[in-house]
Amino acid sequence: MQVILLERVAKLGQMGDVVDVKPGFARNYLLLQGKALTASEANIKSFEGQKAQLEARNLETRNEAQALGDKLNGQQFVVIRSASDGGNLYGSVTTRDAAEAATEEGFSIDRKQVIIRKPIKELGIHEVHVNLHPEVEVVIELNVARSPEEAELQASGKSIQELAAEEEAAAEFEISELFDDIGAAGMDEYGDDNERPRSDDAEGDDDK
Repeated sequence: MQVILLERVAKLGQMGDVVDVKPGFARNYLLLQGKALTASEANIKSFEGQKAQLEARNLETRNEAQALGDKLNGQQFVVIRSASDGGNLYGSVTTRDAAEAATEEGFSIDRKQVIIRKPIKELGIHEVHVNLHPEVEVVIELNVARSPEEAELQASGKSIQELAAEEEAAAEFEISELFDDIGAAGMDEYGDDNERPRSDDAEGDDDK
């Protein structure tokens, strides 16, 4: 099926290009979202008459998207989720989660603009792409953690594995210190062998 593109479509073509696509893709995506028209003679003629207007509108929306992209690109947003001790999430982080996290920080984006190329199913910092316009795409980071405190530590560059190792080492150190304290307390109670109390028999011998 042939369609004429009304805007740039990634891996397909630029505005005004007439391209061949599968009928289902055309009906369910390109035509439905107003990204293309069927390439009939009437539609091609209509496009030529509106081309200057469409290009001007595209330039305006692209400039708006670029202005937002300049502020959004590289930003990091915290997403709090439950996870196992090993860092595996109970579920996964979705495009809706990413959009809501960014919107809460003052960046108005729609979940349909978010592209998660690899499922996010574990704690840590993950890169996510945001398509603000057919010609403007930026990258943000999602800091997925179990608490704001953990997110802050991850933002400083520590992974969940490093945090777990540090916690384990700290616990072992505390146990070691506890045993040392118990041993020291025992020594203080009895003191030196020469200072230990004499038995009743020893006291009896002194009385003789």
